[in-house]
Amino acid sequence: MAGSEQPPAAAGADGGLGDRSLSQGLSVLVGLALCVTMLGLGCAVELGQLGQQLRRPVGVLLALLGQFVAMPLLAFLLALLFALDEVAAVAVLLCGCCPGGNLSNLMSVLVDGDMNLSIIMTASSTLLALFLMPLCLWVYSRHWINTALVQLLPLGAVSLTLGSTLLPIGLGVLVRYRHPRAADLLVKISLWSLLVTLVILFILTGTMLGPELMAHIPASVYAIAVLMPLAGYALGYGLATVFKMPPHCRRTVSLETGCQNVQLCTAILKLTFPPQLIGSMYMFPLLYALFQSAEAGLFVLAYKMYGRDSYKQEALGEEEDTDISYKKLKEEEVADTSYGTVTAEERGSVPMELTQTAL
Repeated sequence: MAGSEQPPAAAGADGGLGDRSLSQGLSVLVGLALCVTMLGLGCAVELGQLGQQLRRPVGVLLALLGQFVAMPLLAFLLALLFALDEVAAVAVLLCGCCPGGNLSNLMSVLVDGDMNLSIIMTASSTLLALFLMPLCLWVYSRHWINTALVQLLPLGAVSLTLGSTLLPIGLGVLVRYRHPRAADLLVKISLWSLLVTLVILFILTGTMLGPELMAHIPASVYAIAVLMPLAGYALGYGLATVFKMPPHCRRTVSLETGCQNVQLCTAILKLTFPPQLIGSMYMFPLLYALFQSAEAGLFVLAYKMYGRDSYKQEALGEEEDTDISYKKLKEEEVADTSYGTVTAEERGSVPMELTQTAL
């Protein structure tokens, strides 16, 4: 299906991507966007919460299963199902092997999710990606091992790009520890920069490749960009259900699993792969970002219309349970304090009993 679409992509690399000044400017923009995103991620992490999660690492385990088991396998199966060529397959696999992105943190707030769980899953998956992302990419690319692109797969450069994200993450954690208000501001800036950067990247890349070559991206690649985040949301919700998590945590895990770090994927494709090889498939993470945002938006809209009432009832039920427990506790305290005391009526009854006994 997609294997016959290789020549237009290569032409796009030689034509539209031949503008070196625009290409270099795009590389700088991608690098800066990645740094700002990772800085915002670090600013969202609190050391106290991180310590609690390490003592009971449910969030870390869910991030491991969702981002480095479910999503890479899903990307691999979709690439096989749609018979992608090696270039498109590598782009899809790379996106599937990426850690969670900041978009999930914003969406978790909008669906009344567990924000602490969301941040811990995003941060832990980013750290785990240092080792697991190159491993998953190597394992699942074996199917296309006889192709030049996979034989020259720059796993070392991928690892180096991942390692470079540690500095802004660590700086963000330090800012959160020393200046919490500044950290809150940086988190907001990183979320807005995410949206703005994706729009700019989409426009600039479309300009570099040209509308004709954009049209030559196989329909199967567009189909995967639509299906992959949707299936990721479903897999995440199912995974949280298996762990018997409450509804608000299921929504959080669902968004964390389906939302990939497209800035990291874009940076790796742009900075580590030769443009003449990757061609128009550089657009795949941007397409994925477009559809993951649209589908997450529909998720939020459906929750606002149909799910918020049930969430309020759950919260009200928890408050009622707390009130009942508090009342029982107060009754027990009253009973404990009254034990062994003598009331006025009891004082009067004691002599009467003694008189009757004497008679």
